[in-house]
Amino acid sequence: MDAGGVEEITDPDDPRIGDYRALTDVELRTRWEPPHGLFIAEGELVLRRALRAGYRPRSFLVDRKRVDQLAGVATGGAPVYAASPAVLERATGFHVHRGVLASFHRRELPTPTEVLAGARRVAVLEDVNNHTNLGAIFRGAAALGVDGVLLSPSCADPLYRRSVRVSMGEVFAVPYARLEPWPGGLELVRAAGFTVLALTPAADALPIQRLPPAQRARAALLLGAEGPGLSRSALTAADARVAIPMRRGVDSLNVAAAAAVAFWELGRDDPV
Repeated sequence: MDAGGVEEITDPDDPRIGDYRALTDVELRTRWEPPHGLFIAEGELVLRRALRAGYRPRSFLVDRKRVDQLAGVATGGAPVYAASPAVLERATGFHVHRGVLASFHRRELPTPTEVLAGARRVAVLEDVNNHTNLGAIFRGAAALGVDGVLLSPSCADPLYRRSVRVSMGEVFAVPYARLEPWPGGLELVRAAGFTVLALTPAADALPIQRLPPAQRARAALLLGAEGPGLSRSALTAADARVAIPMRRGVDSLNVAAAAAVAFWELGRDDPV
């Protein structure tokens, strides 16, 4: 990056940084970002991973004392704006403690068929609308051998800033698609050769470590939202119900933690 090309911002209402306005307002950002084909990456590591994944930057906004963090970043001609921490906080609505933000253009999502093609193991999420959990699930998927993620129509946006940040940019590494209709779309997953496994604490669920090889060979792990879990219709649509055995009277785990445990168990015999 050419430091001489940095543009100074002194007014938090400067229209040049409109992409970064009120980043803590989930409702506003949800209305603004996807329809305009944008998402926000926070932190040097995350924005570098977005660039490596091929996302095209629209602009960068940095703490003026941290411009050197963009050294070596291929900005693709996108403008780089620098401001004081006070201006950044007034514009974004929070203290930008990582000092670096970037606005990126979204890409067209693949179809579920494209995500399933060539995949050996996928996660299917129903109504997971907590951005922190969603980001953690994507990070676990990337780390533990899950090849793709399918989202019910009501799931949160994986490219929302908090999801991207919690995933440490791994949301860029795992292909995902929206699966519609719901839960009828699970038939498409089954037709692609996957066994749909509903993860549930139900008493009649099979301990996941006892899953026979035929059912774990190409597994589509179905996960529900924190609290309510999977809907009755999703449970009915699954091929089998599996559970993580609990001890000391604990009834369940956070969905992101449960996903990580189940991902590891399904891939425990993978070569490493």
